[in-house]
This record gives sequence, structure tokens and C-alpha cells, in this order.
Amino acid sequence: MLSRLTIPIILLFIIDILSKTNACDLDQMQYGCRIYNAQCRCGYGCSSEYRYNSNEDCKEALRGKRSDICYRTKPCLNGGSCLQISSEPGFKCRCEGTGYYGSHCDKPCPGPNNQRFRGLFPYECVVI
Repeated sequence: MLSRLTIPIILLFIIDILSKTNACDLDQMQYGCRIYNAQCRCGYGCSSEYRYNSNEDCKEALRGKRSDICYRTKPCLNGGSCLQISSEPGFKCRCEGTGYYGSHCDKPCPGPNNQRFRGLFPYECVVI
């Protein structure tokens, strides 16, 4: 059984590993909050991924006091999840597991024997 001291140390170790594998430079890392599936999610990550500086700012957006592009325009199609971010266009669609890919989850995933598909196979379409 893990002691109370061991669990925080393990969590810090995991956060350290994850921060080194992010696709942003260390000077672009920040604490912030974002709206994901109509809830505020806070933590550390790339500054472009965290639109709000605090949980309170994020909650104000959810209450309609700030603009939430995901809620207002619903840009993600076919069951994709919308994530509001600070870089343009202000949102990112998560299409994994929907059978679609693209910036709006609007392109059907190619089948394994699709001869017409050219280019890299979309990671959103990989089924494990």
C-alpha cells in the first residue's frame, strides 16, 4: 500500500514526464483553464490550449458572461468534442473514436483497403 507521501511524488513525476512530451516549448507552458465538453478543465499545458487564466474566468464563460465558441457555434460534427483554445480559430475538435477526422470532424475515415486515399493516415482514424 502506498503511503500518503508516495502518491504526490508519483504524480509530480508523471507531470514532469508529460510536460517534456508536450508539443510546446517550456516558455509556452502555463497554468490555465479551458472549456471541454461544457465543463472547465484546469491544469498545466501549452498556452495555446488554455484560453482562461483562472477557473473563475472559465466559469464566467460557461455562464454566458464570456464568449464560448464551442457552445455558441458547435463547430465539431459527427460526435466530435469541442475544446476552446486561445489560438485561431478559437477551438479544436477531438475526433478520436467518431469515424471522422479533420478540423471539424467532417471527413469520413478511409477504410483499410481504400485505394483512393493519398497521404498520411489520420491518427484520429486509428482503431486499437
